[in-house]
Amino acid sequence: MKNSLVKNYVIGSVLGICILFSACKKNKTTPDPEPQVSQNTKQTPTTNRVDLTNDSLFLYAKEVYFWNESLPTYDAFEPRQYSATGGTNLEKYEANLFNIVKASKSPDYLTNSTDPKYSYIFDKADKNPTASIPGIMLSVDLEGNGNDVGLRFGYFGPSNSDYDIFVTAVYPNSPAAKAGFKRGDEITSVNGVTYGTNFNGEIDKIQSAIEGATVTLAGKKGNVSFTKTLNKSVYKSSPIYKDTVFTASSKKIGYLAYARFSNKENSESALTTVFNNFAAKGVTDLIVDLRYNGGGYISTAQHLINLIAPTGTSGVMFTEHFNATMQNKKATILKNQPAVNDDGQAVGTYFDDDYTVSGNTTTFQKTGNLTGVKNVVFIVEQYTASASELVINSLKPHMTVKLVGETSYGKPVGFFPITLENKYDVYFSMFETKNSAGGGGYYTGMVPDVKGYEFASGDVMYDFGNPKDDCTAEAINILAPGIAVTSQAKVATTADRTKSTRLQALGGKSSGEFVGMIENRK
Repeated sequence: MKNSLVKNYVIGSVLGICILFSACKKNKTTPDPEPQVSQNTKQTPTTNRVDLTNDSLFLYAKEVYFWNESLPTYDAFEPRQYSATGGTNLEKYEANLFNIVKASKSPDYLTNSTDPKYSYIFDKADKNPTASIPGIMLSVDLEGNGNDVGLRFGYFGPSNSDYDIFVTAVYPNSPAAKAGFKRGDEITSVNGVTYGTNFNGEIDKIQSAIEGATVTLAGKKGNVSFTKTLNKSVYKSSPIYKDTVFTASSKKIGYLAYARFSNKENSESALTTVFNNFAAKGVTDLIVDLRYNGGGYISTAQHLINLIAPTGTSGVMFTEHFNATMQNKKATILKNQPAVNDDGQAVGTYFDDDYTVSGNTTTFQKTGNLTGVKNVVFIVEQYTASASELVINSLKPHMTVKLVGETSYGKPVGFFPITLENKYDVYFSMFETKNSAGGGGYYTGMVPDVKGYEFASGDVMYDFGNPKDDCTAEAINILAPGIAVTSQAKVATTADRTKSTRLQALGGKSSGEFVGMIENRK
């Protein structure tokens, strides 16, 4: 039986894929083997490294991919055809991986997409402790490291030819945080250039500008204009955007805006402090704001679940379901993937592990001083994924759980890294998670109980923790219907809000956070 005392886990959720990479500490010591050639007639002997790696991508998928039974044969798929495609070796492998996913016809493949929804591959040379993955997205990694100006942007408007840029989050301790930027600031120009009329043609230019060493941003805080210059720098960031307590008549409602499920050192103490403060202030109900939270470590997700769960909650928290090949110990290709401990020492291979459901069952281990909460509302949106959804799903059988916002990303699957060439880490979707009632399968996302919007009355975007924020106000109304609320922020009632004019988030690179779920098997 696997529980929090036996194994450590990692979950994750990019669009800022880079948030996660430095959290993946599987330092394989040997390159992948040359695939066996006896079973596939078109898999002829070769010394071409790219052909061998493309073979490996397919052969690993045939044994460890969650939907492996739906994949064609080697001869039908011909993985080496992607060795002849243009671009770098990584781009060749990405093309191969995408077509493996496409061939599976699984939820990992989205029609008209050019990337898998869940699986991915990256060059470990691009991983560094300051969260810099060139050309991807400003972000903070799962160790809390940032190397940028510290702003998360959203692009909102009625169409691609009519949109506005807003700050949707500011990473704590970043240059932007120190300069006074807040969620809800509107950006009117970047380095003196005004955007807003051609989203698809402008988004890369905007991103390139704000990823530079220095960027000058002009904008508005409400009706007050500003111009500020920010210099990119390395910083350590907390995963907590905001925590506060609302008073609604006799109720004390704890509010937490949580950015990412970062590692133990970055998250667990910070979360414990927040929840112990909630307990000291007599919190009876909770709002957990997971907007933009695409995931992180499963061990941290477990910790948050155990902080939220009422005293006395026991038994199964969630289970992991690998494919039949892995459960029946037939994924022999994993003998070529060394497992290492925290000291980097080899402790066998991934093949040695137990992939049965009973061997991958996580149980509740209540922690923290907050003991009696029975009602929790989660604020979610389209990039709320993985660890965030795991927390929600795991708590549903044990307390009253409600959702406010938009339909979530939909990622009930996870993985651990497969290393090829001792250079590339590949993340095939490997297992599906289910709660104690057997609930899971939310591949199309979790649908909110109440619709919530990024903007409130007058198209104003409020900061995290302000009860005038539309989603926060809806969450409060679920927990304390019709009751005026006081907090450190402004006073608001449900009558103060209107949904008569609403801006919609555009697609593209507007998410700003990693989307993924990774397990670190020890």
